[in-house]
Amino acid sequence: MNIVVNEELKAYIDPMSPEEYAALERSILTEGCRDALVLWGEVLVDGHHRYGICQKHGLPFHTVQNTHFKTMEDVHLWMIDQHLGRRSISDYQRGVLALRKKVIVDDQRSRALSETSSSEDPPFDVDASAGDSPADNANALPPPAPLNSRESIAKAARLSSSQVVMIEKIQKQAAPELVAAVKSGVISINTAAAVASLPAEEQVSAANAGKDELKQAAKRVREAKRKPRAESAESASDDQPANPDAVELLQQRVAELTRENDALRRQVADLQAQLSEQLAG
Repeated sequence: MNIVVNEELKAYIDPMSPEEYAALERSILTEGCRDALVLWGEVLVDGHHRYGICQKHGLPFHTVQNTHFKTMEDVHLWMIDQHLGRRSISDYQRGVLALRKKVIVDDQRSRALSETSSSEDPPFDVDASAGDSPADNANALPPPAPLNSRESIAKAARLSSSQVVMIEKIQKQAAPELVAAVKSGVISINTAAAVASLPAEEQVSAANAGKDELKQAAKRVREAKRKPRAESAESASDDQPANPDAVELLQQRVAELTRENDALRRQVADLQAQLSEQLAG
């Protein structure tokens, strides 16, 4: 049997850690390769580690064809869904895979909409059987649900929306050394996202210094963000008391109104006295 290992597919999902690989090797040596390798024609889609271990030790294995794949995108989506369903991968890996899935699904939907808008009604003499056969359509994978919000991405990855935001930030801003640290579990997503705010040189320096320095760097970033907020709050509270000039103007206005009120009271008293005299006369 000819099996083709596509290096791009092999690297599409993060490889196992040395500890995980050693555990898988021990299991296969003890119990054999129980799970079939998944092929697309001759291309190996799932089971690269199992295939390598079986080849190394001359062990037998089984294969199964996935007849649903039509494009490499179908293969990628299937691989992503397979790994998202596994508990062994980290939160960061699940977030990265869900974001990859969003890109693929968005591209597919954009192409489908473009093809729909550019197509015209065929002439009446076109053979209705042209195009994909019913068998091809039956075997085609159903279109995946759109991931058009952070909430939908988070649901696919079994994460919170805030974790998705942090993973997006890490992907966009983190130096490779920082990405390696969060991938390996040395630091949390939260810590990595905070350190990703720093210039690349500082990220690399902190990553090379190890876990403790990365945590300290994240702490400095958070404190620096809190300080402007505290200063802003202090500034706002300082603005609350009225300035002296405004207070003096208000006091003057109160005095004027008091004097006017007293004058009106005297006028009313004078009118009442005059009215009493007229009634008495």
